[in-house]
Amino acid sequence: MPRFGNNSAPQKAKNTKQSIAKLLKYIKSFAPMLIIAIVLVVGATICRLVGPNQLGKITDMITQAIPQIKDNIIISPGIEINLAEIMDIAFLLIGLFVFSFVANYIANVLIGTVCFKMSKNLRQDIAEKINRLPLKYLDRKPYGDVLSTVTNDVDMLGQTLQQSASSLVGAIILFLGSLIMMFVTNWIMALSAIASTVIGFAIMILIISKSQKYFIQQQESLGEVDGVVEEIYSGQNIVKTYNATGEVTDKFERVNKKLYTSAWKSQFISGIMQPIMGFVGNLGYVVVCVVGAVLTMKGMTSFGVIASFMIYIRFFTNPLSQIAQAMTSIQTAAAASERVFEFLEEEEISDESTKEMTVDISKIKGNVKIRHVKFGYDPDKLIIHDFSADVKAGQKVAIVGPTGAGKTTIVNLLMRFYEVNSGKITIDGISISDMTRSELREIFSMVLQDTWLFEGTIRENLVYNKEGITDEDLDRVCEACGLSHFIKTLSNGYDTILSDETNVSVGQKQLLTIARAMLQNTPMLILDEATSNVDTRTEELIQKAMDKLTENRTSFVIAHRLSTIKNADLILVLKDGDVIESGTHKELIKQKGFYADLYNSQFSLEGAEVTE
Repeated sequence: MPRFGNNSAPQKAKNTKQSIAKLLKYIKSFAPMLIIAIVLVVGATICRLVGPNQLGKITDMITQAIPQIKDNIIISPGIEINLAEIMDIAFLLIGLFVFSFVANYIANVLIGTVCFKMSKNLRQDIAEKINRLPLKYLDRKPYGDVLSTVTNDVDMLGQTLQQSASSLVGAIILFLGSLIMMFVTNWIMALSAIASTVIGFAIMILIISKSQKYFIQQQESLGEVDGVVEEIYSGQNIVKTYNATGEVTDKFERVNKKLYTSAWKSQFISGIMQPIMGFVGNLGYVVVCVVGAVLTMKGMTSFGVIASFMIYIRFFTNPLSQIAQAMTSIQTAAAASERVFEFLEEEEISDESTKEMTVDISKIKGNVKIRHVKFGYDPDKLIIHDFSADVKAGQKVAIVGPTGAGKTTIVNLLMRFYEVNSGKITIDGISISDMTRSELREIFSMVLQDTWLFEGTIRENLVYNKEGITDEDLDRVCEACGLSHFIKTLSNGYDTILSDETNVSVGQKQLLTIARAMLQNTPMLILDEATSNVDTRTEELIQKAMDKLTENRTSFVIAHRLSTIKNADLILVLKDGDVIESGTHKELIKQKGFYADLYNSQFSLEGAEVTE
């Protein structure tokens, strides 16, 4: 089924926890590297937590060495500073900080490696998944949305996890460790610090609970923007021809504004976390100073403990900000992973890897029988109501009819791009449903109305997935298709690279796809409006080549130009999904039925009726 535009509504988001669980399951093969990284992060964080305690000891040693004076009278004489002990503590701290730096660096390298490998594997799985998806999925899904899943969502997933994974683990360990160290150091000051940060917890939880939808909307809107851009850029000729630049600009502005709104809201929520946590941290400093001063006056603590607590309170509050930031990043990753895993979990075509080969292609003659086939892209809305036909080996069969009659649908069923709802299609007595799709498609060559050429040399495009093609074969086929002169005018001949910068007309592209089909040398052919994009003179050349190509081969030709199928052995006339007439061109003209009316409407001159 053809698709127009990018009008699909964004898919509803699945459960975030479920998406994260799927992601963790996906990366379980990297568990050893992740475990090592986590152990390193934990070790580095513990080293950081030991630091304030040792700094507090140094502070107490210094303050004790200072005499306490009141009213110019020494109340308590100072003690001599033990410089060697201070240097031992200093070297211990340097060692701990160096280890913390090295451990964090290695952990970040390991986590980055895991994230990039995960992204690589996801892209590979998506590429393989596309080959297993039924055509109906790609028919109903905007290309831009699929491209966004492969690129934006996978990149977002990898980059976000890389940035947030190690920081989240470190922040959690630092938060819990500082909490323990504060209680070990002074439980009263610990309770005071915790009380001052409760508000931070409450705000963080509230914001996270309300913000997920904006991150999901951001990813969906990004897919919409990609779809619109792909649609507009690929159809620039039509846009310019119809002076539709204003309309497409408005359309882009609508989806771009939608992306802006969702991105702004998600980033606003993400950005507000840092100031809130900064405020909570500063409030904690004030509380610790006040409570510490009171306890010091009562002789219940020391300046060293207050100094340690000033660092621990930072260790306690900063992780809240990091955790909040990581949580918002993980929400972005969750929104991206929902789309990625939704794609990977799409229904696939049946697995035929264990199915035995049933056909010897070299022995295929091409007798085709179609019996009472019914089909609809929507099972409740049939397009083909009751199609039956007998095609003998070597016959050239033309399928004609008005737009929407079901002509291309018949081709889709022959190639098993779609499965019939009911009925049966056989080739040489073998049901195509008993063949593997690979076997079936080795039997057919196909030329579509829409040309498809990839960036590469002309030779690579012509011998696509075919081995043993010589230059003599290329010369023969290109001569038959009228391409020889065009190729000789190119500086590198068959080795000329086709790209957007190569000056190749639509008609020449069509000729190249026809030559590609001729080189496949299959026993059966499908030509779907193969000459629709060429001029009359080129059409005559192609027609002669097609006549030669279809000799001793069963061929199905779909054509709107009825003059191109006058020599067909059998013409099937479709209307509303049913064969209403069949026969040769002359027989159908003599019947003066639907085909004759259709033919006369195209070729009558000044009202004169064509009778042959």
